Amino acid sequence: MLILNFELCYLNLKMQYSDTQIKQLEEKAKQIRRLIIQMLAKAGSGHPGGSLSSADLITALYFAVLRHNPKQLDSPSRDRFHMSKGHCCPLWYAALAESGYFPAEELWSLRQLGSILQGHSDRRTPGVDVASGSLGQGLSVALGMCLAAKIDKKDYRVYCLMGDGEIQEGNIWEAAMAAAHYKCDNLCGILDYNGFQIDGRTKDIMDLEPVVAKWQAFGWHTIEIDGHNMREILSAYAEAKTIKGKPTIIIARTIKGKGVSFMENVVDFHGRAPTQEEAERALKELE
Repeated sequence: MLILNFELCYLNLKMQYSDTQIKQLEEKAKQIRRLIIQMLAKAGSGHPGGSLSSADLITALYFAVLRHNPKQLDSPSRDRFHMSKGHCCPLWYAALAESGYFPAEELWSLRQLGSILQGHSDRRTPGVDVASGSLGQGLSVALGMCLAAKIDKKDYRVYCLMGDGEIQEGNIWEAAMAAAHYKCDNLCGILDYNGFQIDGRTKDIMDLEPVVAKWQAFGWHTIEIDGHNMREILSAYAEAKTIKGKPTIIIARTIKGKGVSFMENVVDFHGRAPTQEEAERALKELE
């Protein structure tokens, strides 16, 4: 069940979400987490940690904020989403399937030869505009979409999900500088700040702090939130729409592996799929 009609799927700034609507979104996020666990366990490979940590952010986006319609994939007025941290595509695939872009049965073909759902997202997947996987490039892709909107005088918005380890890449900061220079207020970056990357804690590999001040110094409007609080997430997306003359970055403090106790803040689950036994344990926790 969708939270809002596809053709009217946008965030009304005056709308107050009821407890029932928030609960629906939270339940949708839990369903998406279950799908992530199931498809990764079946595939026997993939990246659960960052997919689980971003689940609430993408659920809110796809089921309450983004203007999109799976029956009109090429609509010029649709909002765009790009997952810069492409290894977390199991989350994206689950959201797309739940939104109606393709049958849910396709999820079980994850990472199989010839599948429309590869280990890093690409354009063979309905709802994916640009391939991703090489970290650091996604914000530049999103920036290009934003500049195209301005040139074509379109009012669509572009959202880009980045990982915290990813923003150690220099290309991110080139794109950040350019987005501010060109006053891309139709761009909303989302940082999944879960504190871990494949080799350990981000603070030990390449400390990101002071991360808020850095984005502000590059000319971005910054919003810092609890990335698992649905009301805070919706409020942040609403605030981003009101900002004029500069791009917005939502810095979401999250927990790696959120929702599965034995995966939370465990670096091993950055890139290790759960075994069948672990998947069964995880699914019980997500009931």
